[in-house]
Amino acid sequence: MASAANACSPSFSAANSSVSKPKALSDFYLRFRNINALSLRSKRVGLPVLSFSRIRSPRISASSPQVMDQSVGEASSKAPTIVEVDLGNRSYPIYIGSGLLDQPELLQRHVHGKRVLVVTNNTVAPLYLDKVVDALTRGNPNVSVDSVILPDGEKYKNMETLMKVFDKAIESRLDRRCTFVALGGGVIGDMCGFAAAAFLRGVNFIQIPTTVMAQVDSSVGGKTGINHPLGKNLIGAFYQPQCVLIDTDTLNTLPDRELASGLAEVIKYGLIRDAGFFEWQEKNMPKLMARDPSAMAYAIKRSCENKAEVVSLDEKESGLRATLNLGHTFGHAIETGFGYGQWLHGEAVAAGTVMAVDMSYRLGWIDDSIVKRVHNILEQAKLPTAPPETMTVEMFKSVMAVDKKVADGLLRLILLKGPLGNCVFTGDYDRKALDDTLCAFCKS
Repeated sequence: MASAANACSPSFSAANSSVSKPKALSDFYLRFRNINALSLRSKRVGLPVLSFSRIRSPRISASSPQVMDQSVGEASSKAPTIVEVDLGNRSYPIYIGSGLLDQPELLQRHVHGKRVLVVTNNTVAPLYLDKVVDALTRGNPNVSVDSVILPDGEKYKNMETLMKVFDKAIESRLDRRCTFVALGGGVIGDMCGFAAAAFLRGVNFIQIPTTVMAQVDSSVGGKTGINHPLGKNLIGAFYQPQCVLIDTDTLNTLPDRELASGLAEVIKYGLIRDAGFFEWQEKNMPKLMARDPSAMAYAIKRSCENKAEVVSLDEKESGLRATLNLGHTFGHAIETGFGYGQWLHGEAVAAGTVMAVDMSYRLGWIDDSIVKRVHNILEQAKLPTAPPETMTVEMFKSVMAVDKKVADGLLRLILLKGPLGNCVFTGDYDRKALDDTLCAFCKS
């Protein structure tokens, strides 16, 4: 964009709008190869420098084979698929299937004590709160359940709303033997998990995600927290649940826009580490958009397998786990700069993914066929491929300067490099490519 050339000429800086290139060996650089090169069982491996060709991944148990199957099996309405997040004595299962809220034993085996607090919102509560209470108490009369119903939306993911959870827990005189249950999407899961981590310095909690976004991403891995006016998810903790229960029937009431938003995270897994899964998505996106139960169950399972594998190797995001943030640095800037809740998280991530892919191409790290495929699949999913027109270069730079991946004033990004399914987490890139990408997508 010629009109933006002068405004965009300075190099981006996380510290002062001018980040110098990193010194040799001072940068953290990771490259990852296709998941199919991995064994599916291993012991924990230390970081900081990783290559997928040399890592043995953790235990993942599931009812279906790990090898990519181009066909989609029938979704079970009885026995759940189980994917395990292997974290030693803090390991936990992800249950995936239809009708799981009608199987009370799944939830009850993970409840500690006799007191439960269900945290949900005013959209989900009328739909599923009674069913969850029944699942927690059926045949188990000694358990009592309280609930707190929060307002729905990203703009409420803040300290003021979080205090309502603490207020209810304290008023109900819950003790350290209680269990918090998150019933809802990513916002509820993040806030409930953070509340569980902080209340009495840590109580048991369970995730029951009801959106695609939460089922394939945010409910798995123990990231919890709230937003700050200056940046997204800047206040929080790593705190793992006792289990994640994904009843795919809850997607029947999910609005189309929320469905599409969640698919942005599904697409991400294919781009960064699972090329076969991306190819499957290209063939099956119409089925996913039509909520085909078998296709949706498969996409959720495969996404959870990818997420569980990464979390098991790098729980607290010292390197490998950061690659799950493809598109998120740009996307979080959109959410913060444009206003929390104006765009859904997945919509912002989709636009951010296009920007990350554009930058990867400008660096010469990928060919234009990948750029086209990313545009095509996002358009199939009815997701945006550019940020809001009101976003400026300076807005992006201001928010990205306080991104969680900034280290010593250096903005590290997740970018694609090499064949599909490969990515890097690095600050070792030509700053001009970042400036050019921002200028290409912004007015000034």
